[in-house]
Parts: sequence; structure tokens; C-alpha cells
Amino acid sequence: MRFHALMTASAVSALAVSLAGDAFAQTMQLPGITVEGQKARPRRQQAAEPVAEPQAVETAPTPEQLAAEKAAAQRDMPYQVPAGISVVGRSEIQTFGSTNLDDVLRTIPGVSTRESTNAGVAVNIRGFEGSGRVNMMIDGVRQNFRFTTHEASGFTYVDPNLLAGVDIARGAVATAGGAGALAGTANFRTLDVDDIIKPGQNTGVLTTATWGSNNIGWSEMAAAGVRSGSVGFAGAISRHDQGNFENGDGKPVPFTEETLTSGLFKLEFRPSSEHFLKFGGVLYHNDFPANGYNMHVQSNTFTMNYAYRPVGNPLVDFRFNVYKNDVTNIWRRDQFSSADGRNIDVEGMGFDVANTSRFNVGAIKVKTEYGYEYFGTEFDVINSTANPNQGVNPSGDSSISALFSQTTFTYGLADLIVGGRYDMFTLKGSGAVSTTDPNPVNLPPGPYHVDRDDARFNPKVTLALNPWNWLQPYATYSEAMRMPTVNETFAGGQHPGGGAQGFAPNPFLEPEISKGWEFGFNVKRDGLWVPQDLFRFKAAYYVMDVENYITACFGAGGATFFCNNPGISKVQGVELQGMYDARYVFAGLSYTYTHSNLPEQINGFGATSYLPDHQFALTAGMRFLQQRLTAGARVTYASDAKIGATNVANGYIPTDAYTLLDLFSSYKFDNGIELGATVTNVFDLAYTPALMTGPTCSFSNPTPCDVELGRGRTFLLTAKAQF
Repeated sequence: MRFHALMTASAVSALAVSLAGDAFAQTMQLPGITVEGQKARPRRQQAAEPVAEPQAVETAPTPEQLAAEKAAAQRDMPYQVPAGISVVGRSEIQTFGSTNLDDVLRTIPGVSTRESTNAGVAVNIRGFEGSGRVNMMIDGVRQNFRFTTHEASGFTYVDPNLLAGVDIARGAVATAGGAGALAGTANFRTLDVDDIIKPGQNTGVLTTATWGSNNIGWSEMAAAGVRSGSVGFAGAISRHDQGNFENGDGKPVPFTEETLTSGLFKLEFRPSSEHFLKFGGVLYHNDFPANGYNMHVQSNTFTMNYAYRPVGNPLVDFRFNVYKNDVTNIWRRDQFSSADGRNIDVEGMGFDVANTSRFNVGAIKVKTEYGYEYFGTEFDVINSTANPNQGVNPSGDSSISALFSQTTFTYGLADLIVGGRYDMFTLKGSGAVSTTDPNPVNLPPGPYHVDRDDARFNPKVTLALNPWNWLQPYATYSEAMRMPTVNETFAGGQHPGGGAQGFAPNPFLEPEISKGWEFGFNVKRDGLWVPQDLFRFKAAYYVMDVENYITACFGAGGATFFCNNPGISKVQGVELQGMYDARYVFAGLSYTYTHSNLPEQINGFGATSYLPDHQFALTAGMRFLQQRLTAGARVTYASDAKIGATNVANGYIPTDAYTLLDLFSSYKFDNGIELGATVTNVFDLAYTPALMTGPTCSFSNPTPCDVELGRGRTFLLTAKAQF
């Protein structure tokens, strides 16, 4: 009983809403579980004959059982990996993030986002955001779109309606996707053929339609798939058109409308059980106002994935991926006529190749993954056709690549995970230094050209213990490097609005280096209180020392430029997540404590990235009518968030603490139709989200609006169908 009391206290203090969305789905019976009371009886025979024992008949698992196994493995994965891992499922995205994906990501421990009228997503992990500090990906494809303004210096454009899930890794990542990621990665997984076609079927249709009050309007998505033999195909299209919403005071928040059209296609080939080939494309088109401009964004991501897993050969588990991403951002009109014709085109191409081998060395089990990744980006920028010098965003080329390896040695109760990556980068570009304005880094007046490269080995070592099958403590030491970006290195020109404010390049920037520790443990226990319940829990403490952290600086003559801050900047915190599900009742909670002494980011040359000291989210609910009806509530809390003394002086609004309540419910019918209702911000609280870039009041007034920027009470009605 003492143990149960201890686990109860842990559950109350550390259940994670980041996985509660997956707990909304009914838990299905896994293959291999027999139903009690159904044991076959032998037929009565003559006494002289031996009585034969009944033979168990093994049957292949059904497609539904295989799908349940896959869902359970995805749900449990974060609690079996000794690292800061979180997974968000489609059910949670549809319940809380269909109109604003930020509302879901902000309930993951250690994670937040840049709230903005910009329609893109900017993920913040442990207080780091923008400029590639977090590697944001769509289907494993790095999203390198960046621009320097009153923003996070980097966005990913993806439609929540097309998402199957989001995978978050906090801290250094030693395998593919970790190159240049100082604080972690966020991968937005879009719908695949298996997400659209039900198990055991050859065709499938998946549709959603949502109506929202508070000027949200209609949002629709339709997807269809077909599978014939070794070939599968799926496609989807989505549409959303919303107006300016009102805050809790009933005041309109300007420039919060958007008109979004998106789609995707996936084509799969499975010529045998050993080979798998997939082609995919995700297309995104959106029109929205942000930062005093009417913007049009077009983002297209294309992928080719190949896997080879020969039967009976544990030394080969081969993967090869090729991909491309192209983002075009066009400013169609703004209050500054000098900026007419401004646009940014960012084109990235890359690939990664890896193999995993498994073998034994005596009593030691070895699993080793090794490979190479590369991604090159070309930035083509026009600041203004009328006045090309008025605008800070430069053109240039960059690339990042890495040789990586991660090997797990398992001996008895211990796992030793030894990883390392040799990160390399290149940076190319040119510009000109004014002959009249002083340059703060002493570049001589006139044109200049930069062609540089650098490299560094970044280790990662983890020791995990498994003293019981339900507990896994671990400790990790890791290092990571982030290269200076084209935007930071080649910044220049004058303020787009005119005036005397100028910007200067700094080709001497050094890479940011992070060195840190993480201590944590995982708990995975079934049958905690009742035979069919599930309890999952994850806790971690981390500390990061960052060298050469890059922020905006002021030079002689008032020029603004990017510089490396001297000394070491420290960030540390605690992250808790978990879930409890007893089928008829479920709960989840996440908690984050962050303490940061990172130098201030100046709003206007980037954006402040300080997380609130405390973030908390609790989700709880019940299921009725044979688990068809679900009803519950979610509470989120964020403490005060500092924005830096410089930004306060410039008129930016500090964010106060706030607590929000949301309600949700859904009902599943036998025919595959599901109806849902959600009410967000039930008490119609007037608040401003932390990490918020406020909109301008009008195209003629570039200063931030003095209104609370959080969405007021909003009702959402959703109809979903899969058949």
C-alpha cells in the first residue's frame, strides 16, 4: 500500500497532457491475450486410451490487433527511451489544435512556441528558438525558412488538419536530424496511407469538418486512399478561412485572419517484405497579415524514402531518404511603400543514409546505428524593388552535414549508449559595407565576400539502468553545435520603414556550443490499481552551459548587428510528464520549470525567447456508454514571463501569469462517424500568451497594439468520419 500511495502522489504531480490525447482512444486488446473461461475441454475417451492434452492453436494477429500494437508502442515509446521524448497523437491535435497548433505544443513539458499573427509554427525548447536552435521538420525534412524581424527568426508552415502526429526530442540528438540542433528537434508527421485506410481494408476515406465561433468559421479536410497488392496511394486536401478573433474583453485582435489551402499525396511500393519505397509531397498555401504586411506563403515539401530489411540478417536495417523543401514568402502590401516587391525564397535539398546492426559480443547485446546526413539551403532575397538597401534580410548559401553514430551496449540490467556526431557546416555570401557608416566589427568599406566552413565533434553518452521492469533511471552527458545562419552573418541595409537605423554584417561569428547533463527516470507500469489500467511517468532535470550565444548588439553609430556574447550562459530546468488510463477514466499532466540566464534577445532583431518559470497542464476525463462517449476538461497555467529590460523600454507588453480552462467531449458511432465539441477559454479570460509577438494596430501604425492578445471564449464543433 505504501508503494501505491507513492505512485498515487507521483500521478497527481506528474501526469502529462502531451500524451493524454492518445489516451482518448479506446485501448484495444493486444494479440496473444486469451479470454478467461474459454479453454477447450478434451472429448471423453475410453479409459485404456491416453488422454491427449489440448493443443493451443496459434493464429496470426488480425490487422486490427497489429494496429493496436502499433498504437500502444507509439504511446509507450517516450517512457522506454532514456531521453527527453514526447509524442503528440492525431486525436489530441484534432481536439485542441485544429485551429491553433500552438495550443497543443505548449502543453508538452519543456516546449513552447512563438505566438504570432504569422501563420507559421516556431517551436521553442527549453528557452531556445529560432535560427535553427530547434530543428523543425515535416516528415523528416528540415525547414530552414528564416527572416529577421520582430519574430522568432524561423517558421514551419504546416496545416494541423493534415497531421498524424508530432514527435519532440529535447536536448542533443545523436542520430539523423540532430545536425546543428542546439536544443532538440520537432518532427511534424503528416498523414500516410496507413492513417487513411483502416487495417484489413484496401480503400479508405478520412474526413473532418470543424466549425468554430469567434470568427474561426469552417475548416474542412478530405482524404482518400487505395491499396492494390504491393502499391498504395493516398491524397488529401484541406481548407480553412478565418477572420479576426476577439479577446476576452470582446475587443478584436487585428490581423489574426488567414486563408489556408493545403494538400498532400503519398505513394508506397512494397515489392516484398524486405523492401519499402515511398514518395510524398506536402503542399501549403496561405494568405495572412503579419508584422504590418499582407503576406503570401507557399511551402512545398517533397520526400523519397527507401528501406531495406533483409529477413534473417540482423546486421542490415538500411534507410535512405532524399528530400526537398521550397518556401516562398511574398509581401504583397504594407505601410512602407519602400518595401514594395519584397520577397524571400528559401530552397533546401538534402538526404540522409543510415544502417542499424544488431549482434552479440558474449553476454553483451549490441545495437549500433551509423550514417551521414546533409542539407543545403539557398536564400534568395529581394528586400525592396524600390529601395533595395531598405531591409535587413540577405541572400546567401549554407549547408550542414554530419557523420553520426549511436551504439547501445546492453549487459544485464544496464544500457550504455555511446553516441557521437561530427558536425560540419559551410557558409557563403557577399555584401557591401557603407563608406560612411562605421562597421562595428571593423570590416573595411566596400564589398566583401565570405566562404567559410567549420566542424566539431559532439559526443553524447547515456547510462540507463533497469533494476525492475517498471523503472529506468538514466544519466546523460551531451554536446551540440549550432552554426551561424545566413541571416545573422550577412545582416545589413537600413530599416524597411526608413529612418537612420542601420544594420551591419558580422562574418566573424562563432558557432554556439552547448554542453550539458540530464538526469531522469521512466516509469511504465500496468495494472497499478485495476487489472487493465496503465500508468506512465517520466521526469528529468537538465542543465545546459552555452558558449558564444548569439544575440543582437549595438555598435558605434547605432548600427545593430549579431554578436557572440562572452562567457557561458546557463539554462536549467525540470520536466515532468505522464499519463494514467483505466479506460473509464483517464488523466494526464505535464509540468515544466525553467531557469535561464541567457542574454536578452532584442525584439525587432529577432524576439525574446524566455519561457515562463512555471508551465503546467492537466487533462482529465471519463468515458461512458462502453467508452463511446468521452467528456473531460483541460487546465493550463503559465507564470509570468520576462521579456528583458530592453524590450520593456521599447513598449512591448510583458506577459502576466494566466490560467485557462477548456472543455471537450466526443461520441463515436459504429459506422465510423465521430462527433465532438470543445469550448476553449471557458471563463473568457483576457490574457496575452507568453512568447507573444503582438500585431500592429493598423497598416499605418507599426507600433504594437495595446490589447490583450489571447483568443476569447470559442466554441468548436467537429464531425469526423473514417470508412
